[in-house]
Amino acid sequence: MEINLKVKPNLKIKTFYLFYIISFIQIGIGLLGLPRILYEHAKQDAWVSLLIGLGYLILIMYVMVVILRQYTNADILGIQVDVFGKWIGKFLGTIFILHMGIALFSLVITYAQIIRVFMFPTLHPIVTGILLVALMISGVLGGLKVIVGVTFVFFFSSIWLLLLLIPATFHLDYTHYLPLFQASLPELLEGARATTYSYIGFEILMLIYPFLENKKTVLKTSLISAVWTTMILLITTMIAIGFFSAEQLVLRDWSVLALFKIANFTFIERFDFIVVAEWIMVIIPNMILLMWALTFGFKRLYRIPQKATLYISSILILIGTVMVTDHYSIQRVIDFSSQVGFWLIFVYPLVLLPFVLVKSHWRKKNKGMKT
Repeated sequence: MEINLKVKPNLKIKTFYLFYIISFIQIGIGLLGLPRILYEHAKQDAWVSLLIGLGYLILIMYVMVVILRQYTNADILGIQVDVFGKWIGKFLGTIFILHMGIALFSLVITYAQIIRVFMFPTLHPIVTGILLVALMISGVLGGLKVIVGVTFVFFFSSIWLLLLLIPATFHLDYTHYLPLFQASLPELLEGARATTYSYIGFEILMLIYPFLENKKTVLKTSLISAVWTTMILLITTMIAIGFFSAEQLVLRDWSVLALFKIANFTFIERFDFIVVAEWIMVIIPNMILLMWALTFGFKRLYRIPQKATLYISSILILIGTVMVTDHYSIQRVIDFSSQVGFWLIFVYPLVLLPFVLVKSHWRKKNKGMKT
């Protein structure tokens, strides 16, 4: 297994697109239920937890870029093999890739449940699953450049949804934000940790890094996307806290979707139907990015053709969509994905960094001795 990838010039993408990749993959489904989760931990001080989460996210992104810069053109899979050896490195790489698969599966089953709750209660999950998987397969087969193009186009095709939250701002109760700074530090930290599922996905940076053209601007672009994502999460969370009472917010799993009901048009009675349908433009880029990471990862680690991984994974997702349908089971998958993501994304890079720096130091020292 080669540590540094040799990427053909025609397969490389501009670092400019990294903003859309990270922004899109972080928003996904997590945004819809985040206000309730944050409020349960930090109450009206949820915004503080989000800012703490942003600070830690910036730190982790910086650490990831430092790790990647120790190599000419390597990804996390090659780096782990170089640092820990073939067997341990591939084992850790497999965990990293399977984490992507779990995140993808949680995305599909959650959106299928939202479709049933808000639009078609009698619709069988397999119908939604087949639709999503078919779109995902067609996107992944196009290659990384097509995937990035879809992400870019869908970003501007769905960003207008945020404007539909404006009517809700006219009905806010500002007393819901008071008193300030009542949550304890452990509560704020627990709230920050609860944002894990919403932030999951940016670790794709450690796979897509070798395909980026101008690597000098990777850190800046990543940080801008982190701030953008947090700003969206912050705005939606504060609107939800100000609009709903404490009792209402705690009982609503997807409080952000409920906010869209406030938008009123004479020619559309239930605008939230439009939003749920439109949200597929947010889901599809997430799915194809995660599936690409899954197929690329197994190709790198075990030389399994990407198409084979794509079709087998798609079948497994469809089977899982039929088996995992009740809210409790779906929530368990989400919680598991969040817990694995926390340790793998927000803790592991800090553990990996000193090993990479020591390895890099030895490599430079040995190179200097030979010359």
